[in-house]
Amino acid sequence: MNDLRSLTIEELETFIKELGEPKYRAHQVFSWIHKGAHFDEMLNLPKTLRSKLAEVSHIGRLEILNVQESKTDGTKKFLFGLEDGDAVEAVFMKYKYGNSICISSQAGCRMGCKFCASTRNGLSRNLTAGEMLSQVLEAISETGEPIGHIVVMGTGEPFDNYENLSKFLKLVHCEEGLNISNRNITVSTCGIVPKIYEFSKDHPKVNLAISLHAATDEKRSAMMPINNKYPIEEIMKAVKHYTEESGRRITFEYTMVSGVNDGDDDLALLKTLLKGKLCHVNLIPLNKVEGTGFDPASRKRAEEFCAQLENSGIPATVRRELGSDIDAACGQLRLKSKAR
Repeated sequence: MNDLRSLTIEELETFIKELGEPKYRAHQVFSWIHKGAHFDEMLNLPKTLRSKLAEVSHIGRLEILNVQESKTDGTKKFLFGLEDGDAVEAVFMKYKYGNSICISSQAGCRMGCKFCASTRNGLSRNLTAGEMLSQVLEAISETGEPIGHIVVMGTGEPFDNYENLSKFLKLVHCEEGLNISNRNITVSTCGIVPKIYEFSKDHPKVNLAISLHAATDEKRSAMMPINNKYPIEEIMKAVKHYTEESGRRITFEYTMVSGVNDGDDDLALLKTLLKGKLCHVNLIPLNKVEGTGFDPASRKRAEEFCAQLENSGIPATVRRELGSDIDAACGQLRLKSKAR
């Protein structure tokens, strides 16, 4: 049966028409779905249509298996059970500018980044657009609070699930749904170059973040195997294309690992690499993941990096640490359990 949460307005119009109903009913159904409603709550629909929808389709939902709340900053980490027994995590965060959620795009990950927990069990499967949307809707329902910003930066590589990611972005931006501005959505990739070009064309107003983490191919390949296929030079060409097409700056994420990429030579090479680029550097002191062999650089060192980059004309910030006491910080999400 069709999962209605995965359907765009246009797809829902076709589906509703096939049921012998007028097109405008699709817009009513779509609005209800994105409010988290069940069929019996869609009171402006005829009872016969509600019954028919329940017979031939369903509204996919995620089961909340666990919610952990940080004692330090109110961050909430959700463990969601999928219908097939897999599970994914998402993180709800509070900022001065409003509430944000970091969602997963895959159950597991196959990218193999050495410092990240999300990839340690490998890839189980891609998430559907509806399953990505459901992480947002279930979090809104559970917290009772609106969400105005979305980052696709949880478990999984979004560009390794591009078709479903693209549909999800259209769903959450739709005026009759959550109506979240493209400018309030960020997608993070480890650097799948062909998809950066595709993304530039399909979603030029959505923010793009690149997990960089090193300024040389030798170091980056040692940390991120994807660099063997798409080295830094190719990534930079794709990034230039994105900024030219979109007019938006790119964010480079740089996780700082003690004794690996936090030296003075690393800083000098990073300055050279990014000088003159329309970009922002997000410095992230490594969040400790047991068994990786990597240790975090100190926050003081990250702040020194930040000051030096700023002095060179490269905008930079040190990421505010949220949710680290519940393993909800960057790089700490992983598939720890099955739903059943």
